[in-house]
Amino acid sequence: MSNTRTITREPLSEAMQITVNRKIRSFLIPLLASLLHVSVGMVLFAQEGSPAGYWKLQGDLLDSSGNQNTAINHGVNLSAVGNEHENSLAALFDGRKSYLEIPHSQSLALGTGDFSVSLWVHTTKKLDDNLGDLITKYDPETRRGFNLSLVNHAGVTGSQANYRNIQFGIDAGRQSAQWRDEGRPGKSIFIHSMAVHAGNLYAGTVEGRTNDDKGHVYRYKETGEWEDLGTPWKSNGVTSMASFQGKLHVGVSRVLLHYSGLEPTLSHHIGGKVFRLENDGQWTDLGQLLGLDGINGLVNFKGNLYATGFYQPGFFRYEGGTSWQSLGTPDDLRLEALAVHNGSIYATSYDEGSVFRFDGKVWHRTGTLGTASRTQAYWDGKKWVPTGLKGEETGTQVYSLGLHQGKLVAGTWPEGKVYRYEGGKTWKSTGRLGDEQEIMSSNHYNGKLYAGSLPLAEIFRYDGDEKWKSVGRVDLTRDVIYRRAYSLAVFKGRLFSGTFPSGHVRSFEAGKVVSHDTELKSGWRHIAAVKSGSKLKLFIDGSQVAESDDFEAKEFDLTNKAPLRIGFGEYDFFNGRIKNVRLHRRALTGIEIANQARN
Repeated sequence: MSNTRTITREPLSEAMQITVNRKIRSFLIPLLASLLHVSVGMVLFAQEGSPAGYWKLQGDLLDSSGNQNTAINHGVNLSAVGNEHENSLAALFDGRKSYLEIPHSQSLALGTGDFSVSLWVHTTKKLDDNLGDLITKYDPETRRGFNLSLVNHAGVTGSQANYRNIQFGIDAGRQSAQWRDEGRPGKSIFIHSMAVHAGNLYAGTVEGRTNDDKGHVYRYKETGEWEDLGTPWKSNGVTSMASFQGKLHVGVSRVLLHYSGLEPTLSHHIGGKVFRLENDGQWTDLGQLLGLDGINGLVNFKGNLYATGFYQPGFFRYEGGTSWQSLGTPDDLRLEALAVHNGSIYATSYDEGSVFRFDGKVWHRTGTLGTASRTQAYWDGKKWVPTGLKGEETGTQVYSLGLHQGKLVAGTWPEGKVYRYEGGKTWKSTGRLGDEQEIMSSNHYNGKLYAGSLPLAEIFRYDGDEKWKSVGRVDLTRDVIYRRAYSLAVFKGRLFSGTFPSGHVRSFEAGKVVSHDTELKSGWRHIAAVKSGSKLKLFIDGSQVAESDDFEAKEFDLTNKAPLRIGFGEYDFFNGRIKNVRLHRRALTGIEIANQARN
């Protein structure tokens, strides 16, 4: 027997049907309008969220954002693929002269607002070149815009100051009012070497002239505080530093302080050794370099570590264990600073005003760095006094090497000039730095080349042509003959300088910079740089790795008419492959960046 009941209803009257229809309309129309509003909002959000420029660089130069910012090709190989293990199509940049240029347009004007840049970058493990600028939109005359670079700073008076570090900076012609005192490591009188390694800043010191005064290595902790990592050896100086195979390496020397205007060194403990800092904080002796009492230059080239002597001629390649292979020096001259550039090692010399190039087998002379006519003078202990005599002087020592706009630069004594290498045997003067006599260190920082000097320990910024602008002195010790701004390194978004004879470290900020102070691994890496409100942020492979201090965003109007460049800027041409470059005029979220890094 079924329990189902059939229910029938009488049809609605016409009046009642009209009432029901009105109620349905009064409910559905607002609902449909609301849904339409949400849909329109989602469309608008999608439009606002789309990039201002998107260059896939996988066979073409088209802008996939819809803004028609098509790139102009300057020698980039757009059809490059990887090896048999990695066949991704991407743009190949040769590190010498190739780059992409996107002319300025209103869609690329950043103003004071938030923005983000992201890209995939491929680098090789064994380098024979600096890595260079990734993407920039920067006007060097007004110092306005942004720079995203992958830097290798070698030749900073003997040290490899930075190695495979990411730096992201903005500027609107702003700089620190003064240099900040970061303290004196131990009893240092001479910060002879500095290097950024594994997220830390290290300083090598000279702490005196006797057998009891041993060179130390210190690790920076915070302003005014340094951690003593001990004395690798019993000589009085730790004079050179470099990152190699994931470890910090240092060279030690007997430093003869009378060359810097102090009393003669009495220590009889020679150096001439290289040491490796192990994970447990211990120092491993890598051997004595034959015939040397000091190590001046250290550099990582094609997966090998190379070193030069300090007061004796010597050029060596590390062979493992405690073994070093002597490779000889050009004309038996003393070499000093080493830098890697465009497939070769370049070396400065104490013995003449020349720079030499090592191609992996033999040395080549690249020319003499100029002759200057100037008024002669003598130092009376407080100032330089002109003699009234004129003289022809050729630079007899070359102390430092650096890079600017893809070209090698070198600092000299006694002219106090920096020269730019034009190829062959041609060097062109970029001008004299104030009234200084010796240019010891140089480093590139947020779109500008900086150099340190003697006898006033003054730091200068290169502003093009032959114009150098002083940005302050870093050592004000009284009643001495010489003061040195001897070593420079970029760390935590600031430019650090080591000094003599105060033995202090000081730091400086130009614009606003955030840096990833750890070696970027080789292979494909996703890199993103974000300006979000009052902070700059860096992301590697989808994870945030660095963040700047707060700043006033309204003080940084980045608008300029300079082109957007991929693979080139004020520092160097990029060496490697790039694809999927995006520029957003908003701050991407961490989730959005992580999604990009997965695709």
